[in-house]
Amino acid sequence: MLREVAEYPNSFGPLGPTDERIDMGRYTLCLGPGTTWNTVQRQRFPLEELDEVLAEVRSTLRERGRTRTQWEVGSSAPPGLVEALLERGVEPDKDPYAVALVLTREPPPPRDGLSARPVETFEEYEAANAVQWEAFETPPDEIAESRALLPQRFRETVNLMHAVWLDGELICTGTSAPTEHGLLLYGGATLPHARGRGAYRALVRARWDDAVALGTPALITQGGSMSRPILERLGFERVGEVHMLVDDFG
Repeated sequence: MLREVAEYPNSFGPLGPTDERIDMGRYTLCLGPGTTWNTVQRQRFPLEELDEVLAEVRSTLRERGRTRTQWEVGSSAPPGLVEALLERGVEPDKDPYAVALVLTREPPPPRDGLSARPVETFEEYEAANAVQWEAFETPPDEIAESRALLPQRFRETVNLMHAVWLDGELICTGTSAPTEHGLLLYGGATLPHARGRGAYRALVRARWDDAVALGTPALITQGGSMSRPILERLGFERVGEVHMLVDDFG
């Protein structure tokens, strides 16, 4: 079960007021706030149905004013699905491969000089999102859409957002969603000039402490090219893999 949760976290996390999750039987379609956050997960159909599924996904999203979606293809997906999507013009995402990871034992404590805790004010929430935008090189149009939604998201979010401070500067942040299986981790990011100082390690420990406090001592995430090495050093274990693709059909 933990492998499926780690490969397809959006299919299991709590939904916010503006989120939508549609179980189509053959796959799960997850839609977040704004128009650019969409993903197809938990694919469970034979490859010969792919053209029909692609058409169905695109039609469903167009009805909601959306013309772009990510596909997250995990270990349990139909064999050959990634190659079949590429043949149909779906492209690799900018970080196209991740490992599904789970931590079920206490990680090391943070280094001295770093302070890590959940964000508490809108100003902290805004600064934490800005760290993610810079770290992930988010396109300007997506930043503009996200910035406009920040006040509503801050009021209504069902997720937790932790941050790490060094000498009073917010340098690292990450979002997590509480579930019965543990905390699902998203968007862990450190400002480029502050990397290599232990901020990510402090972030993981703060999230672990909250997972324990909630009675669900596990952290579940996906590690891309940047985060995977440090996550594995902190004790996360591989349980699967995920290929990320983008279908821009606008």
